[in-house]
Amino acid sequence: MPLTRITVLISGNGTNLQAIIDAINEGKIQQAQIVQVISNRLNAYGRRRAIDAGIPTAYHNLKTFGEQHPDLGEKTLRESYDKALADLVLTDQPNLIVCAGFMHILSPAFLDPLAKSGVPVLNLHPALPNCFPGIDAIGRAYQAFKDGSITKTGVMVHYVIAEIDAVSNLLAGWFLYVLISIDSKGEPLVIKELDIDSGEELAQLEERIHHLEWQAIIEGVQLAIQNFQNAR
Repeated sequence: MPLTRITVLISGNGTNLQAIIDAINEGKIQQAQIVQVISNRLNAYGRRRAIDAGIPTAYHNLKTFGEQHPDLGEKTLRESYDKALADLVLTDQPNLIVCAGFMHILSPAFLDPLAKSGVPVLNLHPALPNCFPGIDAIGRAYQAFKDGSITKTGVMVHYVIAEIDAVSNLLAGWFLYVLISIDSKGEPLVIKELDIDSGEELAQLEERIHHLEWQAIIEGVQLAIQNFQNAR
């Protein structure tokens, strides 16, 4: 059976990317290869991890893209950036996109071309379903625990499609980014819960969440691969 071709989108240190690389090498993720790693930050250490693993990398940054297209207004610029990102992704003919710490909210300008090409987009989010969407999810969960509102948090891996579910305009007031975090059955692929310990510091919770993310991303990618292979 042909290998599932994966493109990974990153922004930072790349520990989740490394978890995927190691899992493929160790056979925990089967019938897969990473064909490209794309970062929106030039000095993201995840790019070095990819290079060390012999994986091609690309750099696609919104600010740099804007400097190359000074005639575009802000809304048009972001849409054009996302469309260009979709074009870059599709050049390698991937079967699956994995957002592994990718700090950019994807708009329909990116998601629609991928959907038309039959390429699912998978995302890892450090919170439970319907809890703490958007940025600083761990910090907000920790504060909610301190306030007595919750006793646990967690992580989830989910498909991303452009449909009305939860609307967020965290980055810019002019545009509504619309995401829905469900698979074809209406449930996230992977959910992992974590009790928050009384007296633990935010840094300790962050460390435990990161370890849980590495487990979840491996399980989520393998499930997505199985879904793709079964649909062939």
